[in-house]
Amino acid sequence: MSTTTREKFSSQAAPEVLAALRQIAESQGRQFQAVLDDALRDYIDRQQKYRPRQHVMEAFASSLDEFDALYGELAK
Repeated sequence: MSTTTREKFSSQAAPEVLAALRQIAESQGRQFQAVLDDALRDYIDRQQKYRPRQHVMEAFASSLDEFDALYGELAK
């Protein structure tokens, strides 16, 4: 069985957000901190998934610089 290292932190949230998280935890028979951890991981995944990686955008910009005329012709 593996153990997960946890780090304590302090923050604030809107009462309705905390109430919803507590309700979810209770309805699933889980600990509040586990539900909060899942919510934070989901947020991180969404932020990273929809944001293009920097090297991809640099390659795209370079391609536009190099082949702008060709892209213009192809678009006609």
